[in-house]
Amino acid sequence: MRADPPAPGVLPSIEELVALRTLASSPRHLRRVRTRAAGLATSPMRGRGMEYAESREYAVGDDARHIDWRLTARTGRAHTKVFHAERERLTLIVADTSPALYFGTRVRFKSVQAARAGAVAAWHAVGEGDRVAILRGSPREPPVPPAGGPRGALRVIDALVRWYAAPPSDDRGLVLALDRAQRLMRPGARLLVLADPSSMDAVPATRWSALARHHDVAVVLLHDPLETQPPALRLPFAAAGARVEMPLDDAATRQRWLARFAAPLRQANESLPARGVRVMALSTTEPSEACLAVLDGRTARVA
Repeated sequence: MRADPPAPGVLPSIEELVALRTLASSPRHLRRVRTRAAGLATSPMRGRGMEYAESREYAVGDDARHIDWRLTARTGRAHTKVFHAERERLTLIVADTSPALYFGTRVRFKSVQAARAGAVAAWHAVGEGDRVAILRGSPREPPVPPAGGPRGALRVIDALVRWYAAPPSDDRGLVLALDRAQRLMRPGARLLVLADPSSMDAVPATRWSALARHHDVAVVLLHDPLETQPPALRLPFAAAGARVEMPLDDAATRQRWLARFAAPLRQANESLPARGVRVMALSTTEPSEACLAVLDGRTARVA
């Protein structure tokens, strides 16, 4: 028997995410890819490259931290180490799989929007010549290993479809996910975090500063219009098989609602730029390719 396709907006599909390839590349990006060898990219290093090339005599203006002390002691003349710049950048996607993401009232679930944004980012990365990888906060599931070209993007898409079909039972949050990301990345890597705003509270502010010190870090926060702009009505919800009503027409209840859903979004938007992290809010009603704004370093609108 032929399986029914995933419900639009409720579950992501491979076909849907593959089709986003055409939205992930602008003519500017395509021109950049054609002007260099496939798979190679100059990385915007936040420090020196990782591969040692040679040592040469120290010259005025060289970084004293890179002095080759052994050769200096052996020759009696100051020498400095020279490093190769990374040629193939890694774009690492961290996917939040918190249960809060598997919800939506307009167009699509937040989980589906996260999958779509992740797919756009993956196609964009391989179009720029990057290798792409993805991981989540699971103690058991290993990261999807880095790969370039369509093969790399399709590996990421496969993970996104699996992870955002239903809340994984082994999600341990963004702190674990970022711990794993920090071990995987070298200086100059690009990090994209797809997260529910409520997941951000557990991450210490110093962690973002440490990541941004050596990497290009961007965060996309997924939200639903009901969370940030609730109507002044009594809304029915289903909880544990029972029907409950949320009196959002009551001022105190409405205030608690906004504190629970809208405040974390605004707090992250205000605090992360000061830590060197680009951030944007992506509503379930917006085009998924809007996430390219934060990847490219353009200022993004926040709800």
